[in-house]
Amino acid sequence: MRYMILVKATPESERGDMPPPELLAEMGAYHAELARAGVLLDGAGLRATAYGFRVAIAADGARTVADGPFVESQGLLAGYTLIQVRSRAEALEWARRYPNPRGPGLPAEIEVRPLFEEEDFA
Repeated sequence: MRYMILVKATPESERGDMPPPELLAEMGAYHAELARAGVLLDGAGLRATAYGFRVAIAADGARTVADGPFVESQGLLAGYTLIQVRSRAEALEWARRYPNPRGPGLPAEIEVRPLFEEEDFA
């Protein structure tokens, strides 16, 4: 089962602030542990929405492009980690160990969701 750990954007990530070196080291160690366990498929941080764009598709098929940054930060993502594990419980255990993406003492949120697998469409 593949799961994606989604790191929510913060005011800091949207400003383009890089995490402090200690947090980068902690994230690196966590991902190295995932790799040693054989469950890491991929992971990366995302640049702030100021570097991105959105394509809106209307009901008639017309497409409109909007450049970032995007003002609402509630649903924005700052990064992801993709893992392959045997169960939801294993994914939950790895997610509980995920370093706080904002650093100690600050509130943060990650979201974990399973990916569709080929057998889901059989």
